[in-house]
Amino acid sequence: MLGLTAAIAVLAGCASGTAETAPDTTGTTTSAAPDATGTTPQGTLLVADFGGDTVTFVDPGRDGAGEGGAPIASVEVGTAPYGLVVGEDGRAWVATAEGVAVVDTQRWTRLGTVPYETETGPVTTGEYRGGGMGIALAPDGRHVYVGVNVPGGNGTVEVIDTATREVTGVAGVGRRPFDVDVSPDGREVYATGHDSFDVTAVDADTLRPRRMEVAPYGTEGGLGSWLKPHYAVVRPQDGALLLPFEGERLALLDPRTGEVTVERMTANTHQHGAALAPDGTLLVVGTGPIGADDEGPSLTVRTPDGKERIVPLDGPHEDVAVSADGRTAYVTGGFTRDGYWNGITVVDLDDEEDDEKSEPVRLEAGNRPLGIAIL
Repeated sequence: MLGLTAAIAVLAGCASGTAETAPDTTGTTTSAAPDATGTTPQGTLLVADFGGDTVTFVDPGRDGAGEGGAPIASVEVGTAPYGLVVGEDGRAWVATAEGVAVVDTQRWTRLGTVPYETETGPVTTGEYRGGGMGIALAPDGRHVYVGVNVPGGNGTVEVIDTATREVTGVAGVGRRPFDVDVSPDGREVYATGHDSFDVTAVDADTLRPRRMEVAPYGTEGGLGSWLKPHYAVVRPQDGALLLPFEGERLALLDPRTGEVTVERMTANTHQHGAALAPDGTLLVVGTGPIGADDEGPSLTVRTPDGKERIVPLDGPHEDVAVSADGRTAYVTGGFTRDGYWNGITVVDLDDEEDDEKSEPVRLEAGNRPLGIAIL
């Protein structure tokens, strides 16, 4: 296993979000460090350390399967980073409590921080902290969209110009925007409002918001209800949003009409993160039980025709990413509530239902990792 390096801590920031800092050359690296061309090895994982104010680069091990993998470096980004997204230019955009940090993933350097226009109160940590949560990149890479939580009120989506690193617009959305997604054509941005049982569609040009309720269990219980939307994925072929609920129901939202249809799911566990594999397979993270009859943590692997395989996980997890070839899933163990662990579970998606299955591999990774991207 590769040894854990000294963290590459980039302490200098940028209050305006427009100036760049010089690369930090302190700290040591391993053989998995950027090579002579300044390139981070393809397939390296990047996680947002909700408990560590950093992002951590992780070697996923031999063939990306977890064995022999380890954290290789960390970069300081700001308080309680939640979601992150990486563009084709190698810049990562990380939603923290006080702004969106910009990280050069080739040089392992923080370039600056874009502060929020939205007033979110004192900078704090924890599940209900104000600041950025879900984050997404426009298909053309020209804008980043970040969902900003305002404790006790409705949130916003802020638009960041990726060239100038400045906020160019703000739109009102629902409460606690856990997730942000973009339509395949880039014309709409979708913010999933956890505490308002909705998805808000924001016109990318006018920033006009349009609320669509997504509540297959109803809205009884309000803020105290567990039966709320968390994460969504956008299906490329028709633009539908897929939102899993409780390992029991998959809500399919048509953003053109606001109509919701429901399909059955089988994991019977509280669900958070979701991702789509290249072949359309839906991956959904089961965090564990909230009721006496619920099942434990799991990863649902759901084929486009609705067949499901449930992979048990050891302990709560939060989010998931899938490799470019669709063969491997990486599930973060950070979790927004108690019970988290500091690692990633690596799941082989090639296992056939009737074959002997390989056990998921647990890989050390950062401090309470939530958001994840594959470089």
